Amino acid sequence: MKDDHMGNGQLKAGYNVQWSTQDQFIVQYSLHQDATDTRTLIPHYKELHGQLGQLPKAAVADAGYGSEQNYEYLEGEGVEAFVKYNYFHREQLKSHQEKHTFEQNRLHYNAARNEYICPMGQPMRHIGDQRSTTKAGYTQTVSRYQARNCTCCPLNGACHKAKGDRIIEVNHRLNQLKAQARERLTSEEGLMHRSARPVEVESAFGNLKQNKGFTRFMLRGLDKVALETGLLATAINLKKLVRIL
Repeated sequence: MKDDHMGNGQLKAGYNVQWSTQDQFIVQYSLHQDATDTRTLIPHYKELHGQLGQLPKAAVADAGYGSEQNYEYLEGEGVEAFVKYNYFHREQLKSHQEKHTFEQNRLHYNAARNEYICPMGQPMRHIGDQRSTTKAGYTQTVSRYQARNCTCCPLNGACHKAKGDRIIEVNHRLNQLKAQARERLTSEEGLMHRSARPVEVESAFGNLKQNKGFTRFMLRGLDKVALETGLLATAINLKKLVRIL
């Protein structure tokens, strides 16, 4: 990273480095000019496939990579995704479950009638779908549901704070993928992967930054920085290999 000419930290020029590791060996790296980790997973895995000729059976990543597009991609490639999503850890807390009783994911969904049931037991009718396209070019579909007679409801104000009848927006496909990810992450295998991930990739970055004191690229330009990253990764792998031997 490098501060801009104003030196006030508002703008930092840098590159987003992605590593895939196995037993703390760096098996693949990629460089991106995108600050969002979410949009780096697919191009990184495509480079990984081109380098190794195959993809791993399982992918383990933190919540920065948990998006509908990434889940869809990994599922389409036959990769079992142990990838967290936003609020995964918060959902596991009992205090969160008690405090957020009226959240939309706590409402009962009647799939046969395509309607939700509000906390007072009244149906929330489907009022239409909205489609949007992300910056990565992925199209998402969000369904909208509206309650009735919220003004006279005794739970008005606690259930929702907006004026008029409550409207919720639901991405059914994303919810389905999140449920699948939640089931995997809370399984015995998922717990094993979750405990290993910080030791795996985080320690590799920590070794480079803290132990080796490397916090800034010496070169500029994507190709040159990619070459520099490759040399660093090779050096780290060789040193680990020598220690093992």
